[in-house]
Amino acid sequence: MNRHMIDPRLQTLRVLRDQGTVTATARSLHLTPSTVSQQLRHLSREVGVPLLEAEGRRVRLTGAAHTLLGHADTLFAEWERARADLAAHQEGAAGHVRICGVSSAVAALVAPAVVRLQAAHPGLGTHISEEESDDCFPLLLSGRADLAVLIPTADSPPPGDRRFDQRPLLDEPQDLLVPEAHPLAARGHASLVEAAHEHWIASPERADQYRLLLAACASAGFTPHVAHEAREWFAISALVAHGFGVCLVPRLAPIPPEHAVRRVRLTGTPQPSRRLITCVRRGSREQPPIARALEALHTVVGERTGD
Repeated sequence: MNRHMIDPRLQTLRVLRDQGTVTATARSLHLTPSTVSQQLRHLSREVGVPLLEAEGRRVRLTGAAHTLLGHADTLFAEWERARADLAAHQEGAAGHVRICGVSSAVAALVAPAVVRLQAAHPGLGTHISEEESDDCFPLLLSGRADLAVLIPTADSPPPGDRRFDQRPLLDEPQDLLVPEAHPLAARGHASLVEAAHEHWIASPERADQYRLLLAACASAGFTPHVAHEAREWFAISALVAHGFGVCLVPRLAPIPPEHAVRRVRLTGTPQPSRRLITCVRRGSREQPPIARALEALHTVVGERTGD
């Protein structure tokens, strides 16, 4: 069963609201910009009210468009629930689930969860993709992903957004990563303020982790001096190992064992952590492939945390 039981032009309008431009909407839906424009013109003509207004080279949604989108969000959520109810009548249906997530979650949680899922349900098809947190929402909205494991950011939709169902998965502590010969390495624990005068390795392009670093350091009473920038944990830990600085590293982040670094657990205040959440399209959580994937994820989290 596919989502085109609902007028696909409504989905185009929803993606336009999310993406902001016709070109980005076309790219997200694998359509041409002229097709997107034509769909929205026809939809506007059919409902009898203007849905878009020109604003320079861009378009702006009208008040009528926002009213229509409110009903569209409800329709799509109800359709996802209907699919979940109807799936109970499909004996032996295996299905398919597409999971996206941030790199550390893919490595530590999603990969072992999918192994468990495939062992329990051999006929269930799966697809995994590594994505930045804010890129997961458009993938869910366009139907190119069914389940996301991500870190909420300032740009994420609010928890009450009618398009998405967002729920906590794990609160993950952050450690201080230092060179093996660093004075704090032998001790194994430290307060964050003890690293106030260190050079730091971080990247504004990894928005979730960078904001967490700034907020944690501000709470400890200092601004970190970011001396070098790197995005991937392999590169970050290599720079730390060679003495270029320290960094905050999530407990789940894979650090190559050949790198001469040590994780130092943070004590006192603050003790920074980041929240991982699961996100699906609203109404789809009980669909069997998604429900099974979520169950496998929570099992892996329980094994990792001892819950």
